[in-house]
Amino acid sequence: MKKDKKQTVPNILIRLAQLLGTEVINRRLEIPSKYGRGYCAGFVFNEHIRMIISNYELNEDIDIEDTETNPSKRMIFFKFQNIFPKTEALVCSQQEVTPSVLIGTSRINIDNVISIHTNTSTINIEVNADYLTRLFDLSEQSPILQSLLQNTQPLLFEQIVYPSLQNIVDEIITGCVDETFKLFFLRIKAEELICRLLMELEKRNEKHLYALNTHDIQTIYNIKEQILKNIGTPPVIKDLSICANMSPTKLKRLFKQIFGNSIFNYYQEFRMKEAARLLKEEKLSVSETGYSLGFTNLSHFSKTFEQHIGMKPKKYSLS
Repeated sequence: MKKDKKQTVPNILIRLAQLLGTEVINRRLEIPSKYGRGYCAGFVFNEHIRMIISNYELNEDIDIEDTETNPSKRMIFFKFQNIFPKTEALVCSQQEVTPSVLIGTSRINIDNVISIHTNTSTINIEVNADYLTRLFDLSEQSPILQSLLQNTQPLLFEQIVYPSLQNIVDEIITGCVDETFKLFFLRIKAEELICRLLMELEKRNEKHLYALNTHDIQTIYNIKEQILKNIGTPPVIKDLSICANMSPTKLKRLFKQIFGNSIFNYYQEFRMKEAARLLKEEKLSVSETGYSLGFTNLSHFSKTFEQHIGMKPKKYSLS
C-alpha cells in the first residue's frame, strides 16, 4: 500500500494563502499584487524542525493563528534578520544594518497568534529542544547551552551573522536545487546554521542566566538603538540606566546576556564598522573619519581601528 505523503508545508503558510485568496505552489506563496509584493516559503522537514523564509511587503498587517505552536514541545527559534542581498531585500533601511540572528526559547513568544507584519525580510527556523539534545553530548561547562536546551525559562540571545554563516544563508536563499533534493538540502543547511550558532553561544562566558520578560527585552533593545543612533558619542552607563529605568548593574547584566558583549565593547565594535564604512564607501580621510566618530586623538583612533579591523585605517582605505 502506498504511504500518504507527509505534510511539508507549514499550516501558517496555508492559512496565509487562504486569507490572501491564493495558493502555495512548491511550498512557496507569491503575494498577490493587490495585497503587496514578495513571497513567503515554508518547509516542514520533520516533526522536529521547520523553516519559513519571508521577503515581502503587505499593505496591512494580518493576524493568523499558528496552530502548530505548542509550548509543551519546547521549541527553540532562530530568527535571521538583514540577511537578504540588497538587490533582493524588499525591506530596506536608511542606514547600514548588520546581519544578525535572534535565538530564543519558545517561552519568549507564548502567544499563538502571529502578526504577519507589513514589512518582513527574515528566515525563521524552529527546532525541538529535545531533538537537539539527542544530537550531541552537552558539556557541563556550557551553562548557556544547558539553559537554552532545557527551555524552562524565557531566554533571548542575539548573535552577529559572520561571513561564514552568511554564505550558508545565501545558499538557502539563492541556491537552485532540484525539487527531488530540496527538502533534504535545506534541512542540512538549516541544521548546519543551528550547529554553528550553538557553537558560537558556547563560547560566551555567562555563568548565570536571568529569565527575561517582554518589557526588559524591549528596554534593552531601545538602549541598543540609542547607542547605535549616537555612534559618535561614547555611552555613559549612568545616563543609559536612567533612560532604561534600571539599575546600572541590571542594565549591564542583561545587555551582556543578550548580546554577548559589554555595552562599551558592543558600541566600540559598531563604531569601528562605521569607521570602515566611512573610509571605504564615503571616501572620508582618516582624520575626517576619526573626528566624525568622536575621537580627539587620531593616534588612539588608529590603534582602536587596527584592533577591531585588523589593519590601520590608512592602509584599509587604500586596500
